[in-house]
Amino acid sequence: MIIGLTGGIGSGKTTIANALRERGYTVYDTDNAAKRLVLTPMVRHAIKKLLGEDVYDGDRYLTKRVAERVFAHPQLLEQLNAIVHPAVRDDLRQAIQKSDEKTYFFVESAILYESGFDRECDYVVAVIAPKTLRIARTMARDNRSEEEVKQRIKAQMSNCQLRHRVHYVVENNGKQTIETLVDKLIRHLKKTVNTLKS
Repeated sequence: MIIGLTGGIGSGKTTIANALRERGYTVYDTDNAAKRLVLTPMVRHAIKKLLGEDVYDGDRYLTKRVAERVFAHPQLLEQLNAIVHPAVRDDLRQAIQKSDEKTYFFVESAILYESGFDRECDYVVAVIAPKTLRIARTMARDNRSEEEVKQRIKAQMSNCQLRHRVHYVVENNGKQTIETLVDKLIRHLKKTVNTLKS
């Protein structure tokens, strides 16, 4: 069963993903895959053609320079995503084929719906947290200002939008431990799989 795992900045999605890894589940991180794939020859060539040679410094992809260039021009960002997202999707499909995961294969992505990766999944889980908690977590983790974090949150799908699109919500509001939340998630998935099989 392929399970999408999504959630906005500061929601705790990555913490949940790491807890799942610790339990032995396969978690494919689309963000890490993108960072790896922008260094492959075909993707690199296409990005240089779109944004210029100077977005790479030897074997380094200059993320900050790319961000400065594309976020001011939505059309450029769309074109960049049209290069990177299909490469990640192909890589994900290969990873799924190679996997001997008998139960769940998790796909971690902050932009699961925006990228279309949800279409590769049988089931989608969102990690959700109150906005104030997300702001506090992100400010502490990334050393960003409150205004910067609010802008990032505004650019992503809202908790309300996610609740209406996903199959299951992990409420990461700080009232329960990550272990408890993961226990609940796995119990829910086992029940769901049994229901689908019957």
